[in-house]
Amino acid sequence: MRRLNLAKSTRSIYLSLACLSLALHLLLAFFCLSILQTACILPPSSSTQDTDPVQHGSHPSPLDAGRPRRKVRSSRPAGEDSFSGSEKKLTGGGRAAQEVKGRARLEALFRHPLYNLPRPPLQEDDWLLRVRTSEQTEDGEHEGYEEEEEEGYDKMDWTNDVDTHPPWLRFHLGITRWELYDRRDPNLDQLTHYLATQRILNAVQKTGGTQLKLLMSFPNHGQALLKPMKQSRQAETDVNLFYFSDFERHNAEIAAFHLDRLLGFHRVPPVVGRLINVTTEIREITTDHKLMKTFFTSPAGNVCFYGQCEYYCSTEHPVCGRPHLLEVSLAAMLPDLTLAPRRSWRSPWKRSYSRTKLAQWEKVPAYCDTVKQTPPYNRGTRLVDLIDMAVLDFLMSNMDRHHYETFEKFGNDTFLVHLDHGRAFGRHSQDEPSILAPLQQCCRIRRSTLLRLRLLSLPDSRLSDMMRASLARDPLAAVAPILSEPHLSALDRRLATVLQVVRTYECLPLSALMRTTATTISLSISERH
Repeated sequence: MRRLNLAKSTRSIYLSLACLSLALHLLLAFFCLSILQTACILPPSSSTQDTDPVQHGSHPSPLDAGRPRRKVRSSRPAGEDSFSGSEKKLTGGGRAAQEVKGRARLEALFRHPLYNLPRPPLQEDDWLLRVRTSEQTEDGEHEGYEEEEEEGYDKMDWTNDVDTHPPWLRFHLGITRWELYDRRDPNLDQLTHYLATQRILNAVQKTGGTQLKLLMSFPNHGQALLKPMKQSRQAETDVNLFYFSDFERHNAEIAAFHLDRLLGFHRVPPVVGRLINVTTEIREITTDHKLMKTFFTSPAGNVCFYGQCEYYCSTEHPVCGRPHLLEVSLAAMLPDLTLAPRRSWRSPWKRSYSRTKLAQWEKVPAYCDTVKQTPPYNRGTRLVDLIDMAVLDFLMSNMDRHHYETFEKFGNDTFLVHLDHGRAFGRHSQDEPSILAPLQQCCRIRRSTLLRLRLLSLPDSRLSDMMRASLARDPLAAVAPILSEPHLSALDRRLATVLQVVRTYECLPLSALMRTTATTISLSISERH
């Protein structure tokens, strides 16, 4: 009996110990779990950024519409391979600090006297389009813009008050004899924001040209020219490929607009990058039946299309989303030709577009002597305007400049409209000196252009730094830099080449010019501001 009681007591002790051990294990498990949860909550750091684009001075992505703002550690998608070695080091607070510094230097550059030269007052005939006064307007008619009753479009309620005009119309009304836009006009930022965020009402393929382009329509009657992403920013054009066989690049159109503005020309229509949904913003809304027939789903599950054009419009050269999202450039459209006719001019330095033949200017060193005697290059500023365009093209390595345009209203006394830069920025490792033939053969350059080029060669206002800061404001810069670092470095190298050509050929009385330059731009931007 005593042994039986002892066995029962021993079992009770073992059972109590087991319960106690289980309780201790459960307590330890809860304790560890709480520690792990605390460790997984990342503390706030300088690398955490608010995605509010207005706060950072950039445009919001169209994908953010209707979404709550949240904190993110990086704006780049996983697997993005466009980081260079130097870019990988610029993370978190370091990148944000560099962007703030870059914006400050860019603003200082635009405050420089060379970007604020005095201009003669504009006369009535110096404006491309004007809104009719109430006395001139009959039955509420708007100058040149007839009210449309098409389904989906907003009803026009524009008045003579500019505040009632959409950004695209204010852009049209701001075109003058001397430039497409005034850099200081606040509507420029409003226009790029509009292009990046406005709801797309329709998409049709634009006729003409050799590669795929779409005409996008917005509910308030605005339009934009779309060029899609066809290759990564890191892809460099094959050295064996002729310039006229190259792909067009959406980021080249964006970069050309920013470079033109940095040079102080204001002759490239505003361009902005945007992420669009191929399915909902093209395929499901297009009224272009020919375009609609070219859509398909790739074996990888991506929505693709190829359109109809002279080159690269086939299933072998599709434009594809990932699986639906596609990077594009959107360029503001110029006024309709019925309102503001434009004249297309063949460039005297147009290439032969032949694999075997050379153009006349490539065979005759004194070719410019003939050009100088030919209207409209024999008077006015047309020749130096053309040389400005050659400098722009050389900096971005654009060999595809066969024509340029002017507004007929202004005759020959006006600026040149710079259009179509899709084949620029193809090779960063190679320069094309023949693009500078107008400068070399004519040995002329506008004084203000040369002074700005010299300013952009100084350490405090280096062209590559200014371009990096300017391009960082584009919405697509949140996905990847618009131009890779090798392309930015190439800008500085090519700028030095332009200045060397001017010195070598003694294109201007440099002795007098350099004295002016020393007093004009020897002070760095940081010292002046």
